Amino acid sequence: MEQSAVDMNRQSLRGFLAMVERDFPEEILRIRNPVRADLDITSLVFELERAGRSPVVVYENVEGYTMPVVTNIAGNRRLLAACLGVTPMELPTAFRERCQKYVPCEVVKNAPWQEVVLEGNQVDLGRLPIPLHFPNDGAPYITAGQIAARDPITGVDTTGFHRLMIKGGNRLGVSLHSRRRMHEFHRRAEERGHNLPAAITVGIHPLHYMGSMVYAYPPHVRKFEIIGGLFGEPYLLARTNVQDLEVPAGAEIVIEGEILAQVREPEGPFGEFTGYASYRSTENVFVAHRIRMRRDAMYHSIVSGMSQDHILVSCVTREGEILNTLRRNLPNVRAVHVPHRTCGAFLAIVKMTKTAQGEPQQAIMAALGTEFYTKHVIVVDDDVDIYDMNDVMWAVATRVRAEKDIVLIPECKGAILDPTSDPDNFTVTKMGIDATRPIGQDFAERLIISEEQRARVRGILEASGVKV
Repeated sequence: MEQSAVDMNRQSLRGFLAMVERDFPEEILRIRNPVRADLDITSLVFELERAGRSPVVVYENVEGYTMPVVTNIAGNRRLLAACLGVTPMELPTAFRERCQKYVPCEVVKNAPWQEVVLEGNQVDLGRLPIPLHFPNDGAPYITAGQIAARDPITGVDTTGFHRLMIKGGNRLGVSLHSRRRMHEFHRRAEERGHNLPAAITVGIHPLHYMGSMVYAYPPHVRKFEIIGGLFGEPYLLARTNVQDLEVPAGAEIVIEGEILAQVREPEGPFGEFTGYASYRSTENVFVAHRIRMRRDAMYHSIVSGMSQDHILVSCVTREGEILNTLRRNLPNVRAVHVPHRTCGAFLAIVKMTKTAQGEPQQAIMAALGTEFYTKHVIVVDDDVDIYDMNDVMWAVATRVRAEKDIVLIPECKGAILDPTSDPDNFTVTKMGIDATRPIGQDFAERLIISEEQRARVRGILEASGVKV
């Protein structure tokens, strides 16, 4: 295995931080004052969000630890767009196009996370500055841990986020509640009486974060190939000592072990993306056999709860997935927005140039069928700014005739973490709202102010000392 010509650093968390410091220095904040791992790390980011800011935050002095903590790497559309070399408005479309261009991976022999190896009695997850995010949480949680494992039948691997609760020096509670590939891999291994070998990667580039959130792709495709498509080059991997599982070569920390078969232990509560403490869990258990890391490793944490760091990538990936589905049969769909404040999942807003009655209803059905977390869809005309909820709700308030334009679909599969879903079978009633103007009828004329006129009065205001 030869070292690749691809720049490993460019694909790493460090490469991302270097890009931000070089090109967006105002979007990185280094906290040098002492902070506690309990509560401080998460609550500080929420204070920044309340002030309208979402920089990458590096905590350089975490009490009781020598390792710095990096968080909020995925809480800013501007930075995510910069990773793909596009504008924030182009982000969902660029993501949709690139994540369908699968690029084969390359395996390298040497990776920086191989520098330090902790085995046997040395395996102690307490060495890592793992935050307690909310007082509701049952324990500190590894939130940025990407679990990699292989399908016991096909041998195809996957990687993805699953919450990881600290239960002891080498023991983690795991919830595979997404009920997607990892859950099925474990079910297949358990059916054969085997544990599922797995490796947890901590410290990744935001493009890995984004690519790992893609759900609709062929079963023979590796998530790492999707991530390579986002980078536009082969994603560099290195082999672990867990059945030669491959993980990102540029990672900071790798925890090697297995998810146990026929073992269930209470896990939770945890502050989830819904803004609620979640007690729902598959109650699986991961046992760590080995920790490997860089000598100067940084610990990466995702701010849990309804933070942008936790939710924004879900917004972008769902926007891309839904847009991809709608454009197949409705090329007049202009854009899709999944707002952060609706948990990055439960509401999708579709902008379209309506050419015939029934098109909004078709868009509603297609969007609801694309992503089962989505339970509300609003379709608006192309004169509505879908990134401005004031404009969207104006369209709902003035263009919706409830008896004709609202459709309810009961007993649909929903998200297990949705607090409104049925606690026994996790079904919900989904809703579509057609907030478009009718075709072929006289309808009230919208008041408009042209961009030229807006620019003119902004100049007048600025000349008067008012900055807008």
